[in-house]
Amino acid sequence: MVYYQKMTPEGYRQIEQEIADLKKDRPRRIKILQAARALGDLSENTEYTEAKRDLGHLQSRLRFLEKQLKYAEVIQTKDDGKVDVGKTVELRFDDDDEVETYQVVGRMEADLENGKVSYDSPLGAAIMHQPTGASVTVEAPAGSYQVTIEQIK
Repeated sequence: MVYYQKMTPEGYRQIEQEIADLKKDRPRRIKILQAARALGDLSENTEYTEAKRDLGHLQSRLRFLEKQLKYAEVIQTKDDGKVDVGKTVELRFDDDDEVETYQVVGRMEADLENGKVSYDSPLGAAIMHQPTGASVTVEAPAGSYQVTIEQIK
């Protein structure tokens, strides 16, 4: 069974851009490796070892990102009034009455510092498919808390 990873169109484009950037950088890294190899004895050649490792990391990252795109399920948002991947939500945290805004995104795109919460995180899972005004309990590792969905954009 193949497991498809949900992501926003924006997240898909970001991965495509990172792949393009890595492919553009690959020839430079290959030249560095070739120059280091030309220095001679490979057993004690730190430049060669580092260049080989760096190229290996680049190749590994490319394979990982290409698999992410291969198994991506790009979610197009629907205007159905419910929380879903790609939508932005304003949440009121009931314990301190503070309102915060988050975009619900795929696992690869999650970045709390920039207001992006994964759909399968404790917060994301609790609010998924809920309408405006819904009050839900979030079961987090540090304990449970209540949030109310103030607005869905």
